[in-house]
Amino acid sequence: MNDSEWLLIGGMALVTFGIRYPVLALSGRLQLPPRLLQALNYVPPAVLTAIVVPAVLVEAGDLWISWQNPRLIGAIAAIAIGLWRQNLLLTIVVGMAAFLLWQFIV
Repeated sequence: MNDSEWLLIGGMALVTFGIRYPVLALSGRLQLPPRLLQALNYVPPAVLTAIVVPAVLVEAGDLWISWQNPRLIGAIAAIAIGLWRQNLLLTIVVGMAAFLLWQFIV
């Protein structure tokens, strides 16, 4: 790597650190309003949904909603078992098994 690449990486590290450190440094001293804390509870599901939905429904840039989509079948199986049993490990195993089985069948 040349000097400009190292400078770019260092600059990105400084910006990332500069954005995150003040929040962490003040976390023990700053009291957040209860409504904000309640709203922050929705961040992990929203981020996970934003990652998973395109991975399940988009194939080569096109929307693929079909019974032939093994990722969609696996996701539906995982949602069903997750809502029914509320067991994370079982949800992952059943979702992956449905995905692999459907991929093999179709």
